[in-house]
Amino acid sequence: MGSSFLDLQELELNKSSEKVFRLEDPNSLEQDMGVIVADISLSIRLRDSKNNQRWSSRKRIGMSKTTSMQSLQLSESLRKNQLWNGSVNITLLEGINLPDGCAFDTFVRFKLGDQKYRSKTSCKSTNPQWRERFDFHYFSDKMGVLDIEVWGKDSRKHDDLLGLCKVDMAGLPIEQINRLEVPLENNQGSIHLLIVLTPCSGVSISDLCVCPLADPGEREQMRQKYCLKNSFQNVKDIGFLQVKVLKAEDLLAADFSGKSDPFCVLEVGNDRLQTHTVYKNLNPEWNKVFTFPIKDLHDALEVTVFDEDGDKPPDFLGKVMIPLLSVRNGHQVAYLLKNKDLSSASKGVIHLEVDFIFNPVRASIRTFNPKEKRFMEDNPKFSKKILSRNVYRVKKITMAIWNTMRFIKSCFQWESAKRSLIAFLIFVVTLWNLELYMIPLFLLLLFAYNFTMITTGKVSAQDNLEGMDIGEDDDDDEKESERKSIRDRIQMVQDIVITVQNILEEIACFGERIKNTFNWSVPFLSLLACSILLVATVVFYFIPLRYIILIWGVNKFTKKLRNPYAIENNEFLDFLSRVPSDVQKVQYAELKPNSNQGALRKKRSGL
Repeated sequence: MGSSFLDLQELELNKSSEKVFRLEDPNSLEQDMGVIVADISLSIRLRDSKNNQRWSSRKRIGMSKTTSMQSLQLSESLRKNQLWNGSVNITLLEGINLPDGCAFDTFVRFKLGDQKYRSKTSCKSTNPQWRERFDFHYFSDKMGVLDIEVWGKDSRKHDDLLGLCKVDMAGLPIEQINRLEVPLENNQGSIHLLIVLTPCSGVSISDLCVCPLADPGEREQMRQKYCLKNSFQNVKDIGFLQVKVLKAEDLLAADFSGKSDPFCVLEVGNDRLQTHTVYKNLNPEWNKVFTFPIKDLHDALEVTVFDEDGDKPPDFLGKVMIPLLSVRNGHQVAYLLKNKDLSSASKGVIHLEVDFIFNPVRASIRTFNPKEKRFMEDNPKFSKKILSRNVYRVKKITMAIWNTMRFIKSCFQWESAKRSLIAFLIFVVTLWNLELYMIPLFLLLLFAYNFTMITTGKVSAQDNLEGMDIGEDDDDDEKESERKSIRDRIQMVQDIVITVQNILEEIACFGERIKNTFNWSVPFLSLLACSILLVATVVFYFIPLRYIILIWGVNKFTKKLRNPYAIENNEFLDFLSRVPSDVQKVQYAELKPNSNQGALRKKRSGL
């Protein structure tokens, strides 16, 4: 209904004065929005010596007096609505006595406020097993109700609601495992799940003058929290991220007036925070500090700039994605903004300063656990460009395998006597002396060889990415597809094509991630893989194979007995999911000032 601001320098110390605040709203056409009359006095509050030392040590950074008070002041209600107090961990175990379960492939949808998740689809059964974990944010002042819907998918791919239920989150105790068997309405069976409410800290929005890591004492305290000796105290707390969103320059003009009303959205996984809006400005200064608790070292910081457009959805101005492992601590960096799909440059630059403190042991343990699911998004759409891109990626991997097989075949057929003789001698000597520990040792040598090639500059981790086109379909193609009413009649065919598209995506990502693990695209992950292979080499050398297989079998057979609610996972695939594919490497790549002009020249020459 309007807001107003007061400069504290206008007040006299220990003197009460009456102030009239005239309410304003830049988005409203109202000329007079009313006033608020308040009696205000400014006085000194005594603190203890500890707090005095803490606050006196903070650095005060001066703000420009010419900048509007309204653009500097972050709305308190906006700030409070963003800051969550903890997490709700939900483990979906199974459905019990679902009457229509045998006729449908069932899945579950969860909704808590604006947060939504969808489980995987379970085959036809009255007692379907899911065993999936989902994480929600919770706010202590508005816990809300968890909505659970059980859906069934028939052979025609139609979705039918089988049952629903609700769970009041405010009635659950905190930091306890709550095992619930929630009945569905109308006696449609029940859902078995575990819910754990865990408070968390580390989420904040502040001004530059009260930056959390600006105080040396607080920075040292944070380093002690994530030092190696405390590695096993809170394994899920990986690290602490601080982002200073300083300013942007030369943004795209989204309004008819030649200006924009820009604001920033920061995302790390499912965590999302937002700046205030700076109105009528193409060179906004936000000067805000955001902090995030980090749950996965391999997430990326995504900063998107939007133009506020009243009641309409905001207009996109540009975005940048920064992998946490590539953060340059304490350095102010100007990032060129990219377009929506991060394939090429947009207009404008954003200035950020990022600090990231983490515990490498906790991060390594988390790497071998399932990756956090993203909140449920809109239904995927068929894209000719994505399909052709995935075919190209799979073709590239297939050709590499084919060329390797041809090389081996040429050795067998003695196309080159010298090469075949060397290959034959290597084969005989290796097979004669082969031990199990040599397998991880060979992979370790492959890591070392690629590392040497990269450090000497003979190859680059960004090789073979020039031909990668990650752009989306043109708007004209989308409009054309919308005009075709025939899409309604070939819905089943489209579902099959989307499935093929996604399968190609998975195959391409799998091959590219294995390649990028060995070529040191992410040094942390490659170093972690080297450590695992080194340990495996020592274990295989000293421990006979039969004992290793025996231990593995006993672990597999007793896992369900030791933990009935254990989540099934594959550590190798969980590790591999943290390695970026070639598409992600292009998205994460930081644009250089000349790259935008080069891309434009390529596009023009192609035309």
